[in-house]
Amino acid sequence: MRLISKLSTLVLLGLSSVSSLSHALDFRSVGAAPVIMYDAPSVRGIKLYVAPAGMPVEIILTSGAWCRVRDMNGDLSWIEAKDLITRRNLIVKVGTARIRSSAEESASMVFSADKHVLLEMAEPAIGSWVKVRHRDGQTGYVRTSEVWGL
Repeated sequence: MRLISKLSTLVLLGLSSVSSLSHALDFRSVGAAPVIMYDAPSVRGIKLYVAPAGMPVEIILTSGAWCRVRDMNGDLSWIEAKDLITRRNLIVKVGTARIRSSAEESASMVFSADKHVLLEMAEPAIGSWVKVRHRDGQTGYVRTSEVWGL
């Protein structure tokens, strides 16, 4: 009876530690050149589409030299790991995002970015804002709900 009790306690402890784990999302960006996205982890797989340089992707799985990724539309594909960089880019997912001088709705607008514009993440997100940089060098803060890639 004591053995069953000890086993039950171990199982409960194991389940509670598993349920407390949080899944951290891992994002990367396509490197400096466009790359082919495949349906399988092989250059012999079906070519699905060409991902533009800088496109952010969410890493779902890494298998050898290949990564299974999810794009902004939720589509899954495979990409060679060597074609990904750690620089974090974000894509505007709303009609027009207003980039502000500070992380406040009342702050002055620095610039706006239309849907699908690529922005570099300049600093990690804090709360509901993230500091971004446009390719022309302008920087500011955008609401995290208005971009994809975080």
